[in-house]
Amino acid sequence: MARVPAPHSSLVPLRSVVETEKKLAVADDFRLPALSGDPLPRRVFRSTYFDTLDHCLARSSITLRRRLDKGSAVWQMKLPPLNGSRREIELRESSVAPPTRFVDALVVLHEGKHLVPIAELRTSRTGVRVPDTKNNDVEVVLDTVAVLRKGAVIQQFKELEIESLNGDDECIERLASTLYGVGARPHDGRPKLFQALSLAYHALDEPDKDASIVDHVRHRLLQQLDTLKQCDPGVRLCGDMTDVHRIRVAARRMRTILIALRQIASAEWVEPLLSGLKWIGEVFARVRDLDVQIHYFTCEAEQLKARDRRPLERFLRHLQSDREHAYRMLLDEMKSARYVGFVSKLRDAAEVPVIVNLEYTLTDAAARQFRKLRKTVRKLNGTVSNAELHRIRIKTKRARYAAELAQEGDGKAIGRFIKAATRFQDLLGVHQDAVLAERYVEGFLKYQGRRQAAFTAGLLAARANQRREEVREEFWSEWKRLKKRGKRAWN
Repeated sequence: MARVPAPHSSLVPLRSVVETEKKLAVADDFRLPALSGDPLPRRVFRSTYFDTLDHCLARSSITLRRRLDKGSAVWQMKLPPLNGSRREIELRESSVAPPTRFVDALVVLHEGKHLVPIAELRTSRTGVRVPDTKNNDVEVVLDTVAVLRKGAVIQQFKELEIESLNGDDECIERLASTLYGVGARPHDGRPKLFQALSLAYHALDEPDKDASIVDHVRHRLLQQLDTLKQCDPGVRLCGDMTDVHRIRVAARRMRTILIALRQIASAEWVEPLLSGLKWIGEVFARVRDLDVQIHYFTCEAEQLKARDRRPLERFLRHLQSDREHAYRMLLDEMKSARYVGFVSKLRDAAEVPVIVNLEYTLTDAAARQFRKLRKTVRKLNGTVSNAELHRIRIKTKRARYAAELAQEGDGKAIGRFIKAATRFQDLLGVHQDAVLAERYVEGFLKYQGRRQAAFTAGLLAARANQRREEVREEFWSEWKRLKKRGKRAWN
């Protein structure tokens, strides 16, 4: 279980953990088998779950509960799963109504509606902490859950959870295999609340292959909007870099879809959305850029000798300080009426795309973006500048995202193009990161101003320059591969 620090605040601190877990379904008469390890103390706790009456949080796979354990109350918010892990944010507060910090953090989800109790569960938990050969600890717990209504039990079920305290997926799968052998079954992954209320995980229905362009556009816009809304609370409460990145990517994907359809969509519908999505991208850009550079220089520091690393460690603290300042500015924007209002407007607009030329296909839109990319590359002469490579990277993203939209209709050839575009985009991303790193190295020198720092800066600049040159050496061969895939996809 990886601990993630909450952002600086004078308020009661939040506890944020990323849980790597696997749920298993079991019969009512299932008993936990003997496992090597230390028994966990038996626990019994009551959880009151809150949501809007129309389940706005559940539709985004988010749960909010007040848990009472040994007379002590704690509020817990669980965010949607990502790559097998879920973030749980905890606030120790005795109030019986949802804390203001959580209500405010969920503003784009509850849309101003009241959060009310929707279910009460009593959980009796037993389990074992199993040591792993890699010195990791894994907890295997058996939960007996009673669904309550006015104090009376109206439903009961059991489930198993295997949770790695260090994110060890291999150990989790090994234990799951053992438990399958004694009667456990695969689980559908739904939280306890969803089982208690017979709710399905919210998922947008994929449109049929022969669905209209309007249906496909609606699906893709709502899909990306869901991602934005699901990641919003994690940014507000924890400043999580993954959520920051995913929101920015979601906004960029929506904008690319709209750009691809600009010629056939109503200007009154598309232009305000393009303007708002561009603004959202800019709002998140500063924090995201700093996250990239902090990660970049952290990796660089690991490659340096201790003596050369010290000036860089001081610079990293400086970047962290800049990031905290940028994050506070981001929070101010996210709390603004402009941000909340635009997300609401985006939802309404995505539900009813205004496409005026219904004969235009998704393949037409994707082919047009590829032609734009080819035209940009064709104009290159002699030595390609950093700015030109960055422009090509942007065009590649647009061609790739438009292709993903078209792939809903058909295609192995399109799938191969998307893979090649992703590889080409990642290659140019390495170049752009190195370009930005060189700019930060100049700031590093200015911030440090010492002889040892100058030596370290020289090493960093040389490594960044080497990365740029390596990308340039691969550029044309990768482009030829992508162009070939594009020609086959957009015949």
